[in-house]
Amino acid sequence: MKKELITRLLSEFESACRKTGQTEYWSARELQKILEYSKWDNFLKVLDKARTACKSSSADVSEHFAYFAKNIELGHGAQRSLDDVLLTRYACYLVAQNADPAKDVVAFAQTYFAVQTRKQELIEQRLHEVDRIGARDKLTSTEIILSKMLFESGVNEKGFSVIRSKGDNALFGGINTHEMKRRLNIPNNRALADFLPTLTIKAKDLATELTTHNIQESNLNGQTEIENEHIENNTAVRKILVLRNVVPENLPASEDVVKVRRKLAADEKKLIEKKKKHKGSAKEN
Repeated sequence: MKKELITRLLSEFESACRKTGQTEYWSARELQKILEYSKWDNFLKVLDKARTACKSSSADVSEHFAYFAKNIELGHGAQRSLDDVLLTRYACYLVAQNADPAKDVVAFAQTYFAVQTRKQELIEQRLHEVDRIGARDKLTSTEIILSKMLFESGVNEKGFSVIRSKGDNALFGGINTHEMKRRLNIPNNRALADFLPTLTIKAKDLATELTTHNIQESNLNGQTEIENEHIENNTAVRKILVLRNVVPENLPASEDVVKVRRKLAADEKKLIEKKKKHKGSAKEN
């Protein structure tokens, strides 16, 4: 593909892009013209295939394909209603994948949206990883506070382990910590929370926060009282999750949090080194 054509197509795709906040979208009518489909009815067939592909990927179709009607001026004050579809970047990628591959413009679109979609996926993945690390650190902090409260109440480290285990048993519907590790293929010497998805980590943190709060508010003392309180809080959190069709023990394990930390640290190091090289080059120039 000639450089002139690449430059022109890049400009057309970028110019057709609209933004609402952080969301990018394209008009299907505009995309139809760029992809060289002369008839809307023919392009609708491509849109239908793209919608089917979106549904098969378990994505929310309505989030990526928004159908609407707009009025266009015909002259002398007359108007006509015209059907259109707002397409997200991912939707455009699927449209390009289902369009006529013999066209140069379609081949370009497939590459353009594939590369951009992958960049977006990487950004979203990194944000999820940062959120998960933050949730894990927060749980650690909350458990340290609970541990100190227990120590002040005369509960030793062994008692704390029992209380935490009873909490897991309540959160995971009667499945204890050891069994959850077995189900998720987690080494016995590692913390269960290091392999839990973000939602479950936050659920454990909420239950633990409730326990620490109620220890102070209700002046709870001794292992039995605190143990019962922790069980009740984990049971309450579980009820909320199940009510929203989330069953904690059925969620798959996530990547080891230690590996995620290392990966994020390595990425940060590369970014710093890249900035240093860029500064060095700027000074030389």
